Formats: sequence, C-alpha cells, structure tokens
Amino acid sequence: MTAVQPDISVISRRRSLEVRWILPGPPQAAVAAWFARFEAAVESREDVYLLDPRWPGMAVKLRNGRAFEVKVYRGSPGILEVAGCARGRLESWDKWSLPCEVLSQDGAALPGRRPVRKLIRKFTVAGRRSVARVPAPAEEAACEVELTEVDVSGQAWWTLAFEATGPARLLCAELETTAALVFAQALPGGVELGTDDSQSYAQWLTGDDARPRSTAAGGTA
Repeated sequence: MTAVQPDISVISRRRSLEVRWILPGPPQAAVAAWFARFEAAVESREDVYLLDPRWPGMAVKLRNGRAFEVKVYRGSPGILEVAGCARGRLESWDKWSLPCEVLSQDGAALPGRRPVRKLIRKFTVAGRRSVARVPAPAEEAACEVELTEVDVSGQAWWTLAFEATGPARLLCAELETTAALVFAQALPGGVELGTDDSQSYAQWLTGDDARPRSTAAGGTA
C-alpha cells in the first residue's frame, strides 16, 4: 500500500547570506536615531521558534502565525569586518516558507516553542539605493537591514542584522557594500558590534552553537 503524499505548496524558497548581532536591553534612543537616517518600514509581530527537538544546522519557526519557515545552514564564507564599527560571522542559509497549516492549527500544541515578540524597523538596499522594504527582482541582488527590539519572556534585547538575497555569486559583495553604507556613520555611544554578539536567533535561543562545524568555511568561532 502506497502512502499518499500531502500536496504542500511552498510560498518561497531562497538562498541568503546573513549576519546578525544580538545585545541585551532595549536599543538606546541614539541608536534608533542613527538607524533613522534611512527610511524604514515598521512591523510588529510574534514569531514562535521550535527548539525541541533540535535539528543540527536547522532553524524552524512559525512566523506571525501565518507561515512555517525552515532555514538550513550552509556554512560561512568568513567574517564581515567594518573597522571600528562591527565584526560578525557571515552565515549562508537556504530558506523555505510554507503555509502554517502544515504544522498545526493549534499553536499551544507546538513542542518546545519559544515565542519572541519583535518590533522591526527595516529597509532594503538594491542597486546601491536605499528603499523602504521594497523587494528586488529575483535576478537582482539586494540586502535588507533591520533594527529590531525583541521581547523574550519579558526580557528586552535588540538586534541589528543584514540579509542579502539574489544570485549567490553577488551576495557577499552586496552585503559588504550595504554594511559600508550603513556604518559610514559609526554607531553612537561607543557601541561596537563584535563576534561575541554575532549569532542567529536559533543559536541565541538555544544557548549553544547548533551550526555544523564541518560546513563552516573560513569563519572563526
């Protein structure tokens, strides 16, 4: 007897190159003002991360109750470094998004879940031009920049992240160009982003490094 496979539609699938820093407390007003140099869209949502069972090299979440997202870690091309401003681990990911009904109709039934509330300010740099949250065509490289206020179990954090998408051969150059644009003005208050603060949401929430060591190429721990 042959099992019937469900007809599951994929909303999107893409490769991304990312770097993220996560720091404790809310962002300083001066940091928010620093980011406000760029016109940004604002989004408030709650994402639910699935932490148990753990899948090495994978990050799984229910995005705002509307889409089930799976990310698979594909290694690191190395370190992003902007002198005097930021140093972080570059991470390559494959990402799939599916209808949330694939997971469960009842959010309370999710095992090992961790809700994360987010207030996100984001903009996109495409063709070296900054635009408020306008996606680029698939054949064009673009980099999304976000400053996010995060609430986890009543504790405040903030993150700054860059996510480049488009043709794989262009991702590293696009992210580096965007970082140079953003950090042309250093973060205020002496804030400097380092590799100790550089990690994905999944790594941060589980408290360990779930990335397969064997796939990392060139990055430092």
